[in-house]
Amino acid sequence: MSKAGTKTITLNRKAGHDYYIEDRYEAGISLAGTEVKSLRMGTVNLKDSYCIVKNGELFLVGAHISPYEKGNIFNKDPMRTRKLLMHKREISKLQMLVQRDGYSLIPLSLYFKNSRVKVELGLGKGKKLYDKRESSAKSDAVREMARAVKSKGRG
Repeated sequence: MSKAGTKTITLNRKAGHDYYIEDRYEAGISLAGTEVKSLRMGTVNLKDSYCIVKNGELFLVGAHISPYEKGNIFNKDPMRTRKLLMHKREISKLQMLVQRDGYSLIPLSLYFKNSRVKVELGLGKGKKLYDKRESSAKSDAVREMARAVKSKGRG
């Protein structure tokens, strides 16, 4: 995500492990001022979060943005549901895709784009347990090959 004018806040590493990501979308997010300050400090967790479409609007559920230390009474609930900002036709398209068998909308990353907070959403199909084992075995094999090449170069 390292394009000009963007700064990654957090990545959802678990999403790649649990889902096959088929398509990616960008959405804005409606936040309170203290939440933005908290994001600038990097205190956010997307681990078990997901997106839902309700009444033609898109919402982020389960994202944890820690309260801002100096925010006192202005702090919001860290686990509150937050509205995502997209065009109506994009939301209806996503709703149609999510209604298909086994598809989910998962937040992949949170980042600043020209001082605005954006969410990268992934349209994912859930992996079965044996799929997770297979992808884990592949990454282990790649790591072993890289390690072997590296050690051969030394000797």
